[in-house]
Amino acid sequence: MSNENQKFPLIGDKFPEMKVQTTHGQVNIPGDYKGKWVVLFSHPADFTPVCTTEFVAFAKRNDKFEELNAKLIGLSIDQVFSHIKWDEWIEEKLDVRIPFPIIADSTGEVAKTIGMVHPGKGSTTVRAVFIIDPNGIIRLIIYYPQEIGRDMDEILRSLKALQISDANGVAVPANWPENELIGDRVIIPPATDVETAKSRVKEYECYDWWFCHKSL
Repeated sequence: MSNENQKFPLIGDKFPEMKVQTTHGQVNIPGDYKGKWVVLFSHPADFTPVCTTEFVAFAKRNDKFEELNAKLIGLSIDQVFSHIKWDEWIEEKLDVRIPFPIIADSTGEVAKTIGMVHPGKGSTTVRAVFIIDPNGIIRLIIYYPQEIGRDMDEILRSLKALQISDANGVAVPANWPENELIGDRVIIPPATDVETAKSRVKEYECYDWWFCHKSL
């Protein structure tokens, strides 16, 4: 089946409003989460090894996401009873409770709408991550292949960085908060006129007028 005419949401787009069945009941995304950040992530299938390690990793960091006013939501093309049974298995066998809802996208419509189905992998969902802000805008999208588990600390770092950028009008450097050049400092947006360029180097620490940084 060709995907040529199907438009997936992009960074900066409004996340499409949808009503979904989850292990915590029916919810509207992103409407029911207005005022909160949402980390929506898909996994290929329940009862698979890599996905199990990912769910344990997300669950162990759930409190950290909650501290950042963010809600985790999982998704796969499985029925809700499969999700529930897998939840129970993880808690019974691995002593980890899954505190967040999992969308039961048994028809695959949600995954298709937001580009979570890999055309070369049948009907299973890839490892996609959408970070949605409190206004329902998609701020970050990450895709991993089925064969590689995600780095949840990087997802947490990205969420923190987005919030810091929004709150302070700054950019965040590579590997923040352990950047090789400026450590945990943040970057001032480059000047867009001559006068600002001249004054910028007097106001901040700079490598040049276009690369100035400060502490938060």
